[in-house]
Amino acid sequence: MENDQNELFYLYYKRWITVYKEGAIRSITMAKYLMTYKWLVKLIPNLKMCELTRIAYQQMLNDYAQEHERQTTMDFHHQIKGAILDAVDEGLIDRDPTRKAIIKGKTPREKKPKYLNQFELQTMLSTLHLTAEVNWDWFILLVAKTGMRFSEALALTPKDFDFAHQMLTINKTWNYKGGGGFLPTKNQSSVRKIQIDWQTVIQFSELIKGLPEEQPIFLTGSGKIYNSTVNDILKRACERAQVPVISIHGLRHTHASLLLFAGVSTASVARRLGHASMTTTQKTYLHIIQELENQDVDLVMRSLSGLS
Repeated sequence: MENDQNELFYLYYKRWITVYKEGAIRSITMAKYLMTYKWLVKLIPNLKMCELTRIAYQQMLNDYAQEHERQTTMDFHHQIKGAILDAVDEGLIDRDPTRKAIIKGKTPREKKPKYLNQFELQTMLSTLHLTAEVNWDWFILLVAKTGMRFSEALALTPKDFDFAHQMLTINKTWNYKGGGGFLPTKNQSSVRKIQIDWQTVIQFSELIKGLPEEQPIFLTGSGKIYNSTVNDILKRACERAQVPVISIHGLRHTHASLLLFAGVSTASVARRLGHASMTTTQKTYLHIIQELENQDVDLVMRSLSGLS
């Protein structure tokens, strides 16, 4: 035990990741844990398990916070905390050094707009070059109309379209960060069917006619595509339309926002977006939901004032 307490903390953390996380979490999440490990090597290369006091832990968080925003520091803290609590359980650390930790961080950069309003979206879509062949402008249109994640839209094949029932099946993603190829969806809730409008049905039934049934519609050749490439195409469309520049992920936010403002229930929006729970939707779109609640209160008061 004495020997274990003299182990360097970053080495314990690396072992902890391997035992508890490897193979149990998605590769993207695993990459975040490995990045946290690299920061531990940088920040506390000589800190032993037995030296991990509250003040040592707080100092490490403060050092990390000098180069990161508060939310990023909070994520860093949570990723380490799991390992530390296990070390406390095993008697390698006497007391929980993460207790009452203060999370600091750099002032966040000015946030870019996350979504467009309906007029801005329509203006931007009207500038797209929708050719007779599949191109990235078609991709932008489809994400705007469905709210799909970038990786989900990349993985779409002709087989996923059910034009007769105006349905689109989402059951896989494309490994655009790795070497290409299909991957499972983010979570089980992400496997879903999305209703599409008749105009999209007409456009895409013509567009994908004759394409290989099980090949991604938007990818050719090696299937290598970068998020930044499509974001640049969207950026140019936004600039042409003279609307705020948003990302492809921002189109997903735009889609959800328009549905909420149109009066679609949070539960329906959560299902359409493939969120694991309504809580995710509520947290992500809290500002819009609050705005709608204020409108509801006005409506209730007007209704009640009519009673006598």
